[in-house]
Amino acid sequence: MNIEHESPYVYDVFGIPGFHANLSNIMMLTIAAVIVFIIGVVSARTLSMKPTGMQNAFEMVIEFVRNMIGSTMDWKTGERFFGLGITIFLFILVANLLGIPFMLINDETHVLWWKSPTADPVVTMTLAVMVIVISHFYGIKLRGAKEYGKNYFRPKKFLFPINILEEFTNTLTLGARLFGNLYAKEILLTLLATVGTAFPIGTALGIIPMVAWQGYSLFIGFIQAFIFLVLTMVYISHKVETDH
Repeated sequence: MNIEHESPYVYDVFGIPGFHANLSNIMMLTIAAVIVFIIGVVSARTLSMKPTGMQNAFEMVIEFVRNMIGSTMDWKTGERFFGLGITIFLFILVANLLGIPFMLINDETHVLWWKSPTADPVVTMTLAVMVIVISHFYGIKLRGAKEYGKNYFRPKKFLFPINILEEFTNTLTLGARLFGNLYAKEILLTLLATVGTAFPIGTALGIIPMVAWQGYSLFIGFIQAFIFLVLTMVYISHKVETDH
């Protein structure tokens, strides 16, 4: 029973040594982006004073993100990050959920094509780095480089090395937390599916735990998107708010 699968890599893209591309990640990230775009378009296509269906669900997400931003920083400052918050939450949520219904694996080559892209550390660490870079950019833009730089020497100058180290640990924990939870979810789904097809009675015995774990995976997908959004806004608020 083999649950190890490979990713469809293209090596030395454009002839650049060491520049490899994971085709599965590219495909799944593109699909997630398209789905989020469609959700936005469909939700805003027929607006009404009494929202129903998709518009109602989307307005609930809008209110949720608005409240989340407002709880981490002053809304006058945080309003500019509203679009970022909506995008991050929906994109990561969709990416987390893509691998729950099924996973597409080539039986001959054991290459895994369809999966949650957030189950790959390269994807989650890239998202984490983007968040940290954005927090630095707006910290400098809103407070000025000089005032922003003073943060690294507060509350005491000798804490400068620790404050620098914190930037790396924040990036690592933001990306690793998302990856770890989604990777564990997909490993167990793969194991359950493998057991279900390996034995004659495996399908019957595996249905209940498979359905139960898929339901729990939905919860994991939502909660990890929520946590990533919260931490993103917390990190940004620490850079742009003057009282931190």
